[in-house]
Amino acid sequence: MSRTSDERGQLGDRVDPQPPADPQPPEPEPETPPYHTEDERQPGLLAIVRETVVLVVLAVLLAVVFKTFLVAAFYIPSGSMESTLNISDRVLVEKVSYRFGDVQHGDVVVFVHDDPGFEATGPSNPVAGFFSSLGQAVGVVPPSDRDFIKRVVGLPGDTITCRNGFLYRNGQKVEEPYLDQGTQTENCNRPTKVGPGELFVMGDNRGNSQDSRSFGPIRRDDVVGRAFVRIWPLTHIGWLRRDR
Repeated sequence: MSRTSDERGQLGDRVDPQPPADPQPPEPEPETPPYHTEDERQPGLLAIVRETVVLVVLAVLLAVVFKTFLVAAFYIPSGSMESTLNISDRVLVEKVSYRFGDVQHGDVVVFVHDDPGFEATGPSNPVAGFFSSLGQAVGVVPPSDRDFIKRVVGLPGDTITCRNGFLYRNGQKVEEPYLDQGTQTENCNRPTKVGPGELFVMGDNRGNSQDSRSFGPIRRDDVVGRAFVRIWPLTHIGWLRRDR
């Protein structure tokens, strides 16, 4: 069938679609150089030494802060607290509660005491003294001759005496379940009045303890802190309570 002139004109005006242009080839990615372990930068000896020194200094500072303000370990140097605490046991001594509260009957406390005319011995070398103090802070070195650990049996205003092997406070017999059976409390027949700011202390091993029966009441200000838990040996870990 023949087409009209108008149809031929419309067909002539059509433009044949152009074929799509070829896509551009992707740019090649840069090649990654081969990995060699020697390319890693190793820290120098000086950097390792510097980091080690910084860590040691930080550890020492933390130990000093804990020992001074919070908690310190204490090495039991003698048998004066047997059998509550034995020689070479370690306890933790906290220094916070007495800043806000009072000492109570039965507390086991660590305190500093200087006997009249007795000069405490210690390392003459400052470096040795520093490491000795650090060792005492973590409980691996025995304390100095000035450090004691005893139990508080008398507070300010109390009158302490003993009769027939028993402790009496203000005329009343004191029940002491923390003592070994058969323990005799002696050498305190003369009544002692505990003055303001003072404490009367005794060791639980009454027959082998240098305490207030020999050197008198101690000053409250000389108390370092309260022993509250035994941490060594592991087989005897436990709290130190006032009633046992």
